[in-house]
Amino acid sequence: MISYAPLWKTMEARGATTYTLQVKGQISSSTIRRIKANESVSTNTLEALCKILDCTINDVIEYLPDPPSGE
Repeated sequence: MISYAPLWKTMEARGATTYTLQVKGQISSSTIRRIKANESVSTNTLEALCKILDCTINDVIEYLPDPPSGE
């Protein structure tokens, strides 16, 4: 599963809000809702987030493997 937990930490460290993403990066409110729900977004959106926040992809997303079945 892809998690956007690093994004929220990066935004807090940079003093950015979802409003910042919408105004500076022209990221739509529907895309922000998708991010909040840990749903997929385009690589263009990921690139825009990195540009807006002046960070790397690792500061935006992380991969969390599914737990082994039966757990």
